[in-house]
Amino acid sequence: MVQKTFNFIVSGGEATGGPPIGPALGPLGVNIMAVVNKINELTAEYKGTKVPVEVTLDTDTKEFTVKVGMLSTYALVTQALGIAKGSPTPNTDYVGDLSFDQLVDIARRKRGGLLAASLKAAVKEVLGSCLSMGVTVDGKPAKEVQALIEAGEYDDRLAEAA
Repeated sequence: MVQKTFNFIVSGGEATGGPPIGPALGPLGVNIMAVVNKINELTAEYKGTKVPVEVTLDTDTKEFTVKVGMLSTYALVTQALGIAKGSPTPNTDYVGDLSFDQLVDIARRKRGGLLAASLKAAVKEVLGSCLSMGVTVDGKPAKEVQALIEAGEYDDRLAEAA
């Protein structure tokens, strides 16, 4: 029972049997379309977003498991806003506006992959990404929202969300 693990970055819900999946798994005799269908099933909610996946294959039985990795903060923010990319000049041009609830939801989803000790700290980390992307929160620049969080303006909403 030899297990091999493969890591791929695929477009959510749109993986194909071509590169990089087919050439990596084909020589091992696994049913590539079964793997692709499972990947597409698990990543369908991230349609069009680059998603990391891990495929673990038992080379003897050809059985496999697929795990979906954590999306980047950038990917979650662009998906929430329905935009293709951040602003090329983030301090002057803004490309979207998140609600505070969307910001908290992204922080909650990312929390396992962040170094933040609390939801408040995780929200501030996501705000850092918003700042570099040219994204506002409730119509305010990310730095202003960070200052309001530091001042305790959002403590009640963060406590409810935790």
